[in-house]
Amino acid sequence: MLIHPQIDPVALQLGPLAIHWYGLTYLAAFGLFFGLGVRRLGHAPFKHLPQWQKRDVEDILFLGVLGVILGGRVGYCLFYKPAYYLSNPLEILAVWQGGMSFHGGLLGVILAMVWFARTRQRPFLQVMDFVAPCVPTGLAAGRVGNFINGELWGRLADPSLPWGMVFRGAGDLPRHPSQLYQIALEGLLLFVLLWWFARKDRPMGQVSGAFLLGYGLFRFVAEFFREPDAHLGLLSLGMSMGQWLCVPMVLGGVWLLRRQPS
Repeated sequence: MLIHPQIDPVALQLGPLAIHWYGLTYLAAFGLFFGLGVRRLGHAPFKHLPQWQKRDVEDILFLGVLGVILGGRVGYCLFYKPAYYLSNPLEILAVWQGGMSFHGGLLGVILAMVWFARTRQRPFLQVMDFVAPCVPTGLAAGRVGNFINGELWGRLADPSLPWGMVFRGAGDLPRHPSQLYQIALEGLLLFVLLWWFARKDRPMGQVSGAFLLGYGLFRFVAEFFREPDAHLGLLSLGMSMGQWLCVPMVLGGVWLLRRQPS
């Protein structure tokens, strides 16, 4: 049995300015996206499309940041605590209190990429195929932030589990370090598989489909080890909110992978 190291969430204190580890993981996520995006320009079909340039990566990153933050916050408010935030709408702006949703962030990014595709006159699925392989490392970075903060811990684990971990605020019994599971599955493993899959020229939409399917399946599995949100618990069929939100992702991914390119 392990004890969570209880890392100080503040990485650096400069007078009244506190730099949090969680903010640094977001910064790392955006930096990784940019670096991978520049490399992605060398993959087919983008290396054969002269309209795809480094400035596109910069613009996609800027729009993606807006989509992640706005969509992630609004998605959390709507998916997880709609009644509370409808009664206290100004609290939606209190992002420093925590509360972000991956699925909301995904919707925000999709809307941002719709705008990018229309303004640059690029096929939407081509844009999403470019973006998808650059995302998982950022997801892994975000889960590192969750682990440092000792939040979003896992369900109770068998006391004999060697890596079972006791988290501050979660009682004295060991739990699954589900943040680490998610780093490994929907972060590192998904990145390796998707980057390999995307290196070859694929029919438009298939890389996006592989991301939706892969993330949906990995997150669905990880949710079996993650403690459900206390105010929601398990929903119908014994599934968590995270699992239900993964269902349309998996279905959409299968559809994109099976569709006949036009």
